[in-house]
Amino acid sequence: MTGVPGTTTASPPSVAPLPEGLDTPALVVDLDVVERNARRMADGALSRGVALRPHVKTHKSVALARLQLDHGARGITVGTLGEAEVMARGGIRDIFVGYPVWADGPKAARLAALHSIVDLSVGVDSPEAAAQLGAAVTGSERPLRVLVEIDSGARRSGVANADAALRVAMAARDVGLLVIGVFTHGGHGYRTLGAGPAAAKDEIRTLAAAADALTAGGFSVEAISAGSTPTGLHAAGGPVNEIRPGTYLLGDRQQLALGAIPADGIGLVVAATVVSTAVALDQVVVDAGAKTLTKDRAAFLEGFGMLPAYPDAVIERLFDYHAAIRIPSGTPAPRLGEVVTIVPNHVCPVVEQFDEFMVSRTGTIVGRWPIDARGRSR
Repeated sequence: MTGVPGTTTASPPSVAPLPEGLDTPALVVDLDVVERNARRMADGALSRGVALRPHVKTHKSVALARLQLDHGARGITVGTLGEAEVMARGGIRDIFVGYPVWADGPKAARLAALHSIVDLSVGVDSPEAAAQLGAAVTGSERPLRVLVEIDSGARRSGVANADAALRVAMAARDVGLLVIGVFTHGGHGYRTLGAGPAAAKDEIRTLAAAADALTAGGFSVEAISAGSTPTGLHAAGGPVNEIRPGTYLLGDRQQLALGAIPADGIGLVVAATVVSTAVALDQVVVDAGAKTLTKDRAAFLEGFGMLPAYPDAVIERLFDYHAAIRIPSGTPAPRLGEVVTIVPNHVCPVVEQFDEFMVSRTGTIVGRWPIDARGRSR
């Protein structure tokens, strides 16, 4: 059977038929799949004795965050103060900003305001950032909680080793912050097919060393937090007591190829209409271009998304509002005017392009949910 082009995936994903009457391009969320994904991850975390604190940057939706909480998540993770502000206004009270916030200027006042109304915790990876956080919440009735970030191989943010983690923790304590633990992001689980389990081992090893260093330094380590969908439940071992996956809820082609979600785990698709077949017999063009699908593409994927109903088709070129799709000779092709289903490569930036989800059950639209934190990137 034909698989995901450019990957070793055995078969196309299982997706429900699109609802009729969509104004394309549109984001369609299958609520049955999303609820199943939420339940699957929460049950997996519970069975391993770890807390689930999903990252909501994937969907940026208060309704979907509440769905995750209703299915057993302890709290949520966000990437920016803007996302935190939106979730707080939506009534969510346990929020971790998994980012080394530099609390200067307007961000200092915003951080202090959030800290006054929700149970807020924030990432930190330098003594200088700790000093800024401490100054931002000077005079607060309770200390701001922080987690020290350590790099487990993603080479993004985070201190390099356990000794550096202890130095940051001590600096944070000196300015009145409450150090509650350590966290990491196993982003190197995205680099190649099958990399997730090994990256999860790196997360466990790195977090264990950092937690031991903080404990030896006199800190009470409450949270030992790993996070990514490719490492997912693989990271729920050793001393790790919390995981922070995000993309698992909606799924995408990248996670499918990595083996991080099952074939029935695609909870969001892009609906697009074939608007042209005029240029070449081996090509169709749809109305979902770079401003819909984005140009994000992992090295192990061919094309800018996939069409489950046409698994041999390759989304070869993107323009702002056009996607040129190559149809190999002798394989089925969609007709002019047909509405097709596209599974995006990376769902997170795709969601950022839209104002709302069309929410469906069994092929019928049951709601239009706003993407509440769209554009809140600061």
